[in-house]
Amino acid sequence: MNVFTGIGRAGRDAEVRHTSNGKQVMNVGLAIDSGFGDNKQTTWLDCSAWGERFAKVAEYIKKGDRVGVSGEIGTREHEGKTYVTLNVREVTLLTAKQDAPQRQESRKPAQSKAPPADSFDDPSIPF
Repeated sequence: MNVFTGIGRAGRDAEVRHTSNGKQVMNVGLAIDSGFGDNKQTTWLDCSAWGERFAKVAEYIKKGDRVGVSGEIGTREHEGKTYVTLNVREVTLLTAKQDAPQRQESRKPAQSKAPPADSFDDPSIPF
């Protein structure tokens, strides 16, 4: 079984292309980091996701966004270089780079605006 799951940052905005048969494919490059400090390494994945569902998701993936992907990993050769590819089956949109502070603030608990229990007097409610 060939399954890869990882989280990375988009190296460019996702783009959608169409084959000559009219099929849609979303393409995006993801930088996957491993290690830390002097041992930090970055592996670039050329991700492709087929179908209308992924074509719609593409408009939400911008350069720098964190994206979780799962799919079948492989390689391809081009002009003497080997590239790591991922045929994506699932995409998870994670915190966008530019929206991180706004999204974290939205996690704060909401303040209750309900009136105190004693002041709620409505005879039409049966309990």
